[in-house]
Amino acid sequence: MKIALGCDHGGFELMQKVKEHLTALGHEYTDFGTYSTESCHYPVFAAKAARAVADGACELGILICTTGIGMSMAANRVPGVRCALCTDCYCAEMTRRHNNANMLALGANVVGPGLALKIVDTFLTSKFEGGRHATRVAMLDDISRGEL
Repeated sequence: MKIALGCDHGGFELMQKVKEHLTALGHEYTDFGTYSTESCHYPVFAAKAARAVADGACELGILICTTGIGMSMAANRVPGVRCALCTDCYCAEMTRRHNNANMLALGANVVGPGLALKIVDTFLTSKFEGGRHATRVAMLDDISRGEL
């Protein structure tokens, strides 16, 4: 599975742990930055990673900033992206099962590295249930097009 990664300065250190973890699990990833703890603008990196997911270059994406809020908001501006900010494994599982989320946002100052890696694992291994949820996910695309 190829995963798009993006972070800002607040998420840089946690992203290094996520990258090590993904490598250990045998996942490929593309790192869209940032590449240091120097202050930067999170929308730049969220957009790059989100576009890679939306255009199919990457199957899923992971974004990290200080809270996860800004990254998730920026990613969700890209049509076709369903980015969920998750603070626990239950949310990560349910957003994949019910919302077919294709991007995960984490807050480095909200979850510690141990929990963050468990959330990542849960997000990557949970599968979309389809059924009645597929109708609801399609409605999200309708909103993007101004049809709902």
